[in-house]
Amino acid sequence: MERLVGRKAPDFTMNACLGDGSDFCKVSLEDYKGKWLVMFFYPLDFTFV
Repeated sequence: MERLVGRKAPDFTMNACLGDGSDFCKVSLEDYKGKWLVMFFYPLDFTFV
């Protein structure tokens, strides 16, 4: 498995849920330019399992 920590993320745009869960918005990596950013993927959110 390849280590990804410390590598630059590719440019992207995606839908995101607002913190209070009231709506969705579009975000891109450019929105966070010059800031620290932690990204994670949680595959079971928003699924009906």
